[in-house]
Order: sequence, then structure tokens, then C-alpha cells
Amino acid sequence: MYLPRTVTYGYHCEECEDAIWLPTTRAELQWLKDREHVAREVARHVQSGLDTWINEGLDFLDKHHGHSVMLTKRP
Repeated sequence: MYLPRTVTYGYHCEECEDAIWLPTTRAELQWLKDREHVAREVARHVQSGLDTWINEGLDFLDKHHGHSVMLTKRP
């Protein structure tokens, strides 16, 4: 799996102004946001655990559930 040299993309909650920068690609972050329900279902059945960025991303999305969360890029 390709990991960028610097963490460039993340999630930003427009309501809380909170952000998280995860060590993965923009495409994977968009995939997780679009398929959050699928990732949560898989997480319940995977014994060895998910990649750290997925767990951190799901935690962020859970914390900001119902808020306007967007994908963002560091300047």
C-alpha cells in the first residue's frame, strides 16, 4: 500500500473546527467516508484489527456524527 511521505489529507469538521490528518491517500479517506457503515461492520468481525488510519478515521467520524465533515488538504 502506498503511503504519502507527508500526511497531506484528512478530515475537517466544519462545526467543531476539529481536524485529523491520517497517513493515507485522499482516495482512501474518501472511500472510508463514503462507506463508513461497511468499514464499521468489517471492524466488528476482524480479529486482527484494521489499519490504524481506518480506526482513527472511524473514531473521528463517530465523534463528529451529524456534523458537516469534509475531506481537506493541508496547505
